[in-house]
Amino acid sequence: MNRGLHRFAAFTTGCTFLLLMAGALVTGNDAADSVPDWPLAYGKIIPPLVGGIRFEYAHRVIAGIVAILTLIVAIWIARAETRRSVRRLGWTALALVIAQALLGALRVLKGHPAIVATAHAILAQIFFIAIFSLTIMLGPWWRADQPELQDPPSGFSTRSVALCAAAVIFVQIILGAGFRHGAFGLLPHLIGAVAVTAAVVILGRTIRLRFRDVEPLRGAVVWLHAFFGIQILLGGAALWAVQAQQHAAQPLPLPVAITVAHILGGSLTLAAALLITLRCYRLVPGTCALARSSRTAGARV
Repeated sequence: MNRGLHRFAAFTTGCTFLLLMAGALVTGNDAADSVPDWPLAYGKIIPPLVGGIRFEYAHRVIAGIVAILTLIVAIWIARAETRRSVRRLGWTALALVIAQALLGALRVLKGHPAIVATAHAILAQIFFIAIFSLTIMLGPWWRADQPELQDPPSGFSTRSVALCAAAVIFVQIILGAGFRHGAFGLLPHLIGAVAVTAAVVILGRTIRLRFRDVEPLRGAVVWLHAFFGIQILLGGAALWAVQAQQHAAQPLPLPVAITVAHILGGSLTLAAALLITLRCYRLVPGTCALARSSRTAGARV
């Protein structure tokens, strides 16, 4: 195992989280239209750092750093990794960060803020999923020998429950991005919050009933519940923040901070659900794997 590669991927994931925060600050401070050109800013490499330009320029700088780091990760994986799936995911992450840059340029140059900005936010989360997954798959736990767990003979597989929970959280993030950028109203996001609550409860109960003593899964569920609980509180505060901003002449620091924290909380909740999903895929064999094992055992008999 290449520990240097794993640590570098983890560092890139941390920088990606900072990029999500920078993007949220751009939206929260109404700074998305503060720089009218791309890739330069007012025809300069470093524009006057005043007003909303500070937030937009910082977002571009961090995005550039993340793109360079992702390029290094993809090349490093291609040279050091033998697993085809990991190599493909590395190149996919690079393609996503390039697409994200082009989508950001489209937002600046062509407008259509509600649609393009929502797509930009969604693609940012997809890239975060990809680079986070790479970090997990490059880690020592994933590469080590792990016990094979068995699902009960009836009912949905734990893999499916975890994947559905992660998908519901991702859809909720899409609804939140749409509301934040004016593509959707608030109601779909509120309905999504109810669906996420149900998905998180069902996933936690499933893990507790089936694999109570499996620390990698139980510990990941603790993280999921912690992030989700904080996210619920931040969601209520974010509703207040939306009301507080309605009649303000300019964005207020406290409402902006609450909104940004709520956005980042959604990303952390998604990361926790994704961690459970990946660990389920690593520990619990799927139906096809079980069928192959059964055929192999039958042939030996």
